[in-house]
Amino acid sequence: MSDKDGLIETLKTGAATTCNAWLIVRKDGRTFGFTDHDNDLEFEHAVFKANSGLSAGALQLNSGMAVDNTEVTGALTDDGLTEFDLAAGRFDGAMVTTWLVNWANVAQRVIQFRGSFGEIQRSAGEFKVELRGLTEGLNQQKGRVYQPNCTAVLGDHECRFDLNQPRFSLESRVLSIGNKGEYQFQSQPGFPEHWFERGRATILTGPAEGLLGVVKSDREINGVRQIALLVNFDMAPQVGDLIRLEAGCDKLADTCRSKFANFLNFRGFPHVPGTDWVASYPVASQRNDGQSRQK
Repeated sequence: MSDKDGLIETLKTGAATTCNAWLIVRKDGRTFGFTDHDNDLEFEHAVFKANSGLSAGALQLNSGMAVDNTEVTGALTDDGLTEFDLAAGRFDGAMVTTWLVNWANVAQRVIQFRGSFGEIQRSAGEFKVELRGLTEGLNQQKGRVYQPNCTAVLGDHECRFDLNQPRFSLESRVLSIGNKGEYQFQSQPGFPEHWFERGRATILTGPAEGLLGVVKSDREINGVRQIALLVNFDMAPQVGDLIRLEAGCDKLADTCRSKFANFLNFRGFPHVPGTDWVASYPVASQRNDGQSRQK
């Protein structure tokens, strides 16, 4: 249990025995503890390393629903926040808790900030991370959008389509790497060209394991399957790495019906009038009999 009142009494004495501590929890569940004290600290069932080189920026606290924010800077180290992991996106959206701690008695501590990683900048062996408060999530749009295209993500809880069915996903190893974002695999005659366009590509093995990309183009060229990504992986896979490719969906009702036979779960409104219909007006030379303009 933390002793907030005890920390306040210690601060009143003028004692200079306080430091900052950060606990970072990545989306994959891995935890990392850091402190700007010169010795390791241990509390909350975590060890806070002293060799991280982290330093805290000014903390801005807001009342009401405004978003709190701060930032931390530090050196990239092999046993903590590495440039490799930051570039691979493994710390994107990680949850962060910061404390003010009396290092002479770690039970005397108070939480200063809770939030998540925002923008990350890297340069010359150092990094700077924007920390966003818990109210940041309230800025995200909620609810359904009234539009013709489907708003679900293929395979999610709204779409309900099982991508593990035959013909809708495959795992294949990278044969060669072309231009940035282009990868070649063995021929896949059982899957027509363009089948994986707008689908997901997930790296399953190698240093970049777990990274995702979106397929821009999918073609069979000279006996090989060539996949180009819309945006290249944050850290590219290597030749021989295993990648999972999933069928793509363009969010149209006809595709949902014909390609996936999943129209009962379609999350769009295909009969919404288009902008041309909404902006139309009576013309004397055309038939105006009061009937519906919607075809």
